[in-house]
Amino acid sequence: MRRSPIHGGLLAATLMLVFAPGVTLHAQSAAPADRAVEAYSDYADDYLATFSIIALDRATGELGMGVQSKAFAAGNRAMTAKGGVAIVAHQASANPMYGPMSIELIERGYTPEEALDQLVRGDEGRDRRQNAVIDIEGRTAAWTGSGASDWKGHRCGADFCAQGNILVGPEVVDAMVASFESSSGPLAERLMDALDAAQAAGGDARGMQSGALLVVAPRVRDGFSDRVVDIRVDDHRKPLAELRRILELQRSGELLREVGAFVDADDLESALELASAARDTSPENDNAWVALAAVQLRMGQRGEALASLRRAVELNPGRRTTLPRDANFRSLFQDPEFRRIIG
Repeated sequence: MRRSPIHGGLLAATLMLVFAPGVTLHAQSAAPADRAVEAYSDYADDYLATFSIIALDRATGELGMGVQSKAFAAGNRAMTAKGGVAIVAHQASANPMYGPMSIELIERGYTPEEALDQLVRGDEGRDRRQNAVIDIEGRTAAWTGSGASDWKGHRCGADFCAQGNILVGPEVVDAMVASFESSSGPLAERLMDALDAAQAAGGDARGMQSGALLVVAPRVRDGFSDRVVDIRVDDHRKPLAELRRILELQRSGELLREVGAFVDADDLESALELASAARDTSPENDNAWVALAAVQLRMGQRGEALASLRRAVELNPGRRTTLPRDANFRSLFQDPEFRRIIG
């Protein structure tokens, strides 16, 4: 591919600064030479003690990243993506500018390796960075600086890169690789499984705090965003368990969006199957219980519908206000059991 020259605009100005003698890409000055990197990393809130995986799903054209870190809100600082172009991981002593600059270079025709090489060569803080890139063609590039905290390293394979720093050992990255290479299904779930495998192998030597999943595509349902999955847990004792719970909640909602079309087509069996699947995917989703109740009532399953509504109210007492106004349940408005449910 013919590469577009770099001139004008933010990228050119930033690269001029990057390559200027004595100028470092990161906002904060590097740690003094006599100060151990490990000691700095143990408490600095901008140091992303992290393991992550970036990947491409060729069947769907989705690019994604999963990350867990013993740092606050790592998902806000460790990933940059553009659907149909590339996704970038920037961690350890992270500089988020690696994200948009890498993507712009790739859009100009550079390979991920060429783009990352340009940025690393001009960055005086390169030794404390860890970065990885994958583009829509599945081309990858990764960098782990010698000054990032041990254990540190990365592995790239067919359509993925896995990387981490301040890990208990190389087995953490190896576990992500093994999980991803042996898995199938939606990209977000494969990334989630890889993160769980990494944690099971020991994960971050300092523990857990935050996690995130990001999946992008060239186009999504509403036509205004490239985000397919964009969820994060900023501070939690078990961030990966919480991240999976939120992913399941999203999947439940996606199933519910299809229920109405089957109801309108009078295909109540299919509607019931979807609503039941939404409930089973996320049993705490009160919306799923209400949708299920509406289908059950249409099918003449009055007792089952009331039981589903009871559970919805248990999960979300606010339903006591909305259910009496929901036309789907008009036939129940005078039902004594329904009246008890809504209080």
